[in-house]
Amino acid sequence: MFLNALKAEQIKLHKCHIGIAFFIIPCISAILGTVNYVSNIDILDNEWYSLWTQHTLFFCYFCFPALIGMYCSYICRLEHMNNNWNSVLTAPVSFSSIYFSKFITIMKMLFLTQVFVGILFYISGKIVGLTSPVPSGMFLWLFFGFCASISIASVQLALSLIIRSFAVPIGISLLGGIMGIAVRAKGLGLYYPYSLFPIGMCSNNPESNLECSVISFMISCILFVIIFSGVSILKMKKR
Repeated sequence: MFLNALKAEQIKLHKCHIGIAFFIIPCISAILGTVNYVSNIDILDNEWYSLWTQHTLFFCYFCFPALIGMYCSYICRLEHMNNNWNSVLTAPVSFSSIYFSKFITIMKMLFLTQVFVGILFYISGKIVGLTSPVPSGMFLWLFFGFCASISIASVQLALSLIIRSFAVPIGISLLGGIMGIAVRAKGLGLYYPYSLFPIGMCSNNPESNLECSVISFMISCILFVIIFSGVSILKMKKR
């Protein structure tokens, strides 16, 4: 039954408009970051590392939180239309199967987004004339960013399951990303899912990698997923 539910979620993505956001938003972030890097190249003299800080400045706090909100809102959009939840929740499929089919589909989209971001970063570096090899740490930055994005997705999916509006959860996610700047500045990033993403992406100082231990980072990501997945499944049972 779980595989059938997962296949149904995959079908939703065929010829969907969310693919436009998948391409456009990371491209906008990459363009802004590259322009900012070129405009301040006298100060930003650490080549790939400096370019990464400019790319992640826009992507981590503004673009990706909004994109995650879009993914989660879209994956719940069909159920919110025409009282389709009645059909879904009365089908012979467990609540956990319905939830995790959505969650895994979103994880797939997040993974592909991170791959696309890495490709855009490499292309941007070549466009501005960087000749040195891409730092091998980039793959770790993208991986830890992916882990953190899953924790944000668990929060956003819970909101999208509860809130019928398509736009409101996206606005909440964008606001959460902006607030993540202040939370991280106070040293509380591990306790706030929207701050975990810039921490995982090493947006401030990529040369030093994570600003906390890997164990603490991963535990925080896992706890957010467990808590908000439980909230989502409980909400579906009470619906």
